[in-house]
Amino acid sequence: MSKRSEKRKYTNGELDEACTQRQSDESGEDRLEEDGGLSQIDSEEEESFLQGKDITFDEPSSHSDEDWEPPSAKRSQQEDSTSEEEELLLPTPARSAKRGRGKGRGRGKGKGARRSLSFSDQASTSAERWNDMDIPDIEPPRITFCPNRTPGPQLIMTENYTPVQLFQLFFTSTVLLTTVANTNEHGRAHYSTPSNPWKDIDLHDMFCFMSVLIYMGVVKCSSYTDYWRGGDLYSLVFPRRVMSRMKFGKILWALHLSSATMDAENEGRRGTPAYDRLGKIKPLYDEMREACQRNYHPNQEIAIDERMVASKARIGLKQYMKRKPVRWGYKLFVLADSKTGYTWDFFVYEGKSTANTGKGLGYESVMELIKPQLLGTGYKLFVDNFYTSTTLFQDLLKLKVWACGTVRTNLIGFPRTTDNSLDSKSPRGSVRWIRKDSLLYVQWKDTRDVSLCSTFHPAHTGETVSRRIRSADGQWEVKDIPAPPVVLDYNRHMGGVDLSDALIVFYKVLHKTKKWYKTFFFHFLDIAIVNAFLLHKELAVAKGQVPMNQKTFRETLARDLAKMGSATTDMPVQGSAPARARAKHHRPVYISGDSTAGRRKCRHCHQKTPVKCLTCDVSLCFLAGRDCYNEWHIANF
Repeated sequence: MSKRSEKRKYTNGELDEACTQRQSDESGEDRLEEDGGLSQIDSEEEESFLQGKDITFDEPSSHSDEDWEPPSAKRSQQEDSTSEEEELLLPTPARSAKRGRGKGRGRGKGKGARRSLSFSDQASTSAERWNDMDIPDIEPPRITFCPNRTPGPQLIMTENYTPVQLFQLFFTSTVLLTTVANTNEHGRAHYSTPSNPWKDIDLHDMFCFMSVLIYMGVVKCSSYTDYWRGGDLYSLVFPRRVMSRMKFGKILWALHLSSATMDAENEGRRGTPAYDRLGKIKPLYDEMREACQRNYHPNQEIAIDERMVASKARIGLKQYMKRKPVRWGYKLFVLADSKTGYTWDFFVYEGKSTANTGKGLGYESVMELIKPQLLGTGYKLFVDNFYTSTTLFQDLLKLKVWACGTVRTNLIGFPRTTDNSLDSKSPRGSVRWIRKDSLLYVQWKDTRDVSLCSTFHPAHTGETVSRRIRSADGQWEVKDIPAPPVVLDYNRHMGGVDLSDALIVFYKVLHKTKKWYKTFFFHFLDIAIVNAFLLHKELAVAKGQVPMNQKTFRETLARDLAKMGSATTDMPVQGSAPARARAKHHRPVYISGDSTAGRRKCRHCHQKTPVKCLTCDVSLCFLAGRDCYNEWHIANF
């Protein structure tokens, strides 16, 4: 008889030793059988073995499936370094399991090891399963909205504010006087020659300059010089009447927001952490952020998103985003009111994070803009998948700020299970959800799969949306499909920053320039105009009036700023020309009684002329080919 056919009888000691070895030397296949509900067979195999039968048996492990984890490489090294004295301190089941894992490693990368790793992936998601809409969700906690101020304009709601008064809430006289002083300083240093010395500008000149800039956003020309061109195609009256082309060009060239002393001090810190890359825009930058927060308080729904300011200047601040309508430019992170599009706060991305929390740029950007000490609590924040993270939403909850946003499926914390998840065969309108403590993850089937995360929404409420769906016979028909409330609220409130961007881009004053700080001056001017326009709308609606549209608002603002800057040498400050025009007749006369001596600039075309209007005391050309006298009076009276 061969050795294989011999039956061996075991003693009690050998039987105990064999049982102990099999308890610790479980393979992945045996554990899978346990999970499959086959544990009752083990007792039958033990009984068969004790009866003397040669049948493979397996004894159940002393650890539960929930506590069992596959041995990682790092953990294996740590276990190898454990001394025998430490091992003897372990309980008998744990000590035997440790020895069994050591034997398993000694066998190499066998089939059992691969099956154990495969099971670990399954065990990690065994407690998770995507739920259908027929499974009720818990009711999320009610949100108590406690803003620090009454939401809306922080103004006297019954007062009548003109467009220029609302605009001056952002571009205050203090800011403009600082800009004028720095521009004069920069102009004297860089744009003054013996033959053409720099002439200091004043606040009236700055009003005229901004008036022309706003007009250029409404009436588009390809070049600055086109606004002062004559001929049949151009001959624009407004820019000529407000300011000469040469004066506008000089202010534009010398425009500077910071002082020479500040620039020199900041330049001396270059290469150190104290160097400020935004030093040349700091005076206006800080004032604009403060003014936006001072004059308005957001409603409960707010949104945070990026904004690109177009530029191709060669500077490290410039960013490239291939999926944005504006690919090259400066990136701003903006917090806007979802209802109105009001820009409440923003900051310029400098190419690196200043917080360095290690939690990502999206996390740090949101924490930079969310200020509960200024906003209050109970706000609902809407973000896209660039910002959404488990850590961010949990930290916002600690600040009593609720959040909602689209989420990337490879995000840490997103459910990894595919049990009952959406697939290609799921019908349109299918909803799957999983709740993890305060976080709700939702999958929704529309034209494609949409994944969202929220801290204040229920999984489903029975709401529907209309969609055009092709039927089985190929005909399009409108059907109502289920839609989770998180999707409806996200679509309704996420577009706050996009609304603000749209209002800016309609009539933006931005022109190409090689100086990066001038680009920001133009953009800050746009932010001030749009925010002032939104304040005008809220005030008008509160009083039951019909507000102006943005184009009319900008036209009125440009006209009012031109009037504020009209106190020049050509027109005296006292009295008004229209009032005198109604009292007297207009007569052209020579300025000095001579056709060549005492000439002054024409108020209309800004060329030299010896003629003026005696009633208005305004220098105007009165020639056959240049009849500025009649053109100016027709435009103004």
